[in-house]
Amino acid sequence: MKTNSKQPASAAHQTKGKVTLEMVAIEAGVSPSTVSRILNGTAIVSDDKKNAVDQAIQKLGFSPNPVARGLAGGRTMSIGVITQAIDSPFYGAALRGIEETFEPAGYSPLFVSGHWNAAAEVRCLDMLKSRYVDGLIVLTGRLPNDTLARFAQHMPIVVTGRTMDAPNLFSLNFDNMLGGKIATQHLIQLGHRQIAFITGSKEHPDSVERLNGYKAALEAAQIRFDPKLVVQGEYHEVSGLLAVERLLDSNKQFTAIFAANDQMAMGASLALHRRSLRVPDDVSLIGFDDLPASMFGIPPLSTIHQPAFELGQIAATSMLQLLSGKQPDAVVPEPHLIVRESSRRFRG
Repeated sequence: MKTNSKQPASAAHQTKGKVTLEMVAIEAGVSPSTVSRILNGTAIVSDDKKNAVDQAIQKLGFSPNPVARGLAGGRTMSIGVITQAIDSPFYGAALRGIEETFEPAGYSPLFVSGHWNAAAEVRCLDMLKSRYVDGLIVLTGRLPNDTLARFAQHMPIVVTGRTMDAPNLFSLNFDNMLGGKIATQHLIQLGHRQIAFITGSKEHPDSVERLNGYKAALEAAQIRFDPKLVVQGEYHEVSGLLAVERLLDSNKQFTAIFAANDQMAMGASLALHRRSLRVPDDVSLIGFDDLPASMFGIPPLSTIHQPAFELGQIAATSMLQLLSGKQPDAVVPEPHLIVRESSRRFRG
C-alpha cells in the first residue's frame, strides 16, 4: 500500500514572506515566548536552546522589531536626540560624539531638529516618545525646564546648555560667560580698548552669557561698555558678514572684534576683506567654539575652545549611566583660549 505521508517542513520553507518570531521558534524547536525572552535578555535557558535560537535567526535572516520588543517590556536600543540644526558644524560634531559612543554599546541614536523653536521641540519629544526610545538627549534648545522634568518621569533625559535638577534627569552646562570673558581679556591684553562684539540671538542663553562675559572683562579692565560696539548676529556666517558691514557703515571706531561663534567670525573676516581691512594688521579677530575649519582660515582664527565632540561623548556616556541605574558624574571641561594668527598686539 502506497502512503502519501509528508515530513514537516522547516520554517525556512513555510513562507517566502516576512520572517516572524514564530517561524524562528519552529526552526529552533522552542516556544515563541522563549525566543522573545532570549531576544530581550530576560530568559534563563540552556546554552543549547540559546544556540538553537541564534542559529535559527541567522538561517532565516530574522530582524527583531525594536518597537515590538519595547512594547514587550524590553529595550528598543534606541535613544532620541533633539539637536537644533543637524547641518550645524558645532552640533554635527556633537552628534558624531554621541553616535561613536553609542555604537559599541549597541544603541542607535535617532536625530531630529528643533530649530530653536519650543513648539517644534515638544513635537519632537512626542514623536520620539511614540517610537519608544529608551532615553532622550536634548542639545540645548528652548524647552522649559518643567517640560523636561515632566518627560523625565517616563524616560531618562540628558540635557545640555543648562543647569537643572530633576529625578531621572542629568544636565550638562558649559561656562559660556567664562568663555566670553577669556576671549575679551585676550584682546585687552593685546592692547585693544575699542572691541566690537557680534552677539548671537538674544533668545539663546549661551549668547546672553557670552555677552555678559564680554561686559565683565571690560569692567575688570575699567573699559567703558559701549552698546554701539555690540551688533546683532544669528550664529551663521552671513549674519557675521552683515553685522560687520553695519558696524563699518556706522563709522564707529574699533580695533578688534569678538564674534560669539566661529561661523560669524568667518563672515566678519570676509566683510573686513571686502572693505580692504586686513586681519589682524588692521583689525584683530577672535571667535568662539574652535570649529575644525577655524584653523584653516586665512589667517587661522583665534578662538575659545568648546568641546563639541567631547560634549556629545559625555552626553551619551551619561545616558548609558542613567540606563544602568547609575548617577552620572561627568563634568564639561572649562573653556580655554586657542591663540592663532587672527589676533595680534594693537599698534596705535
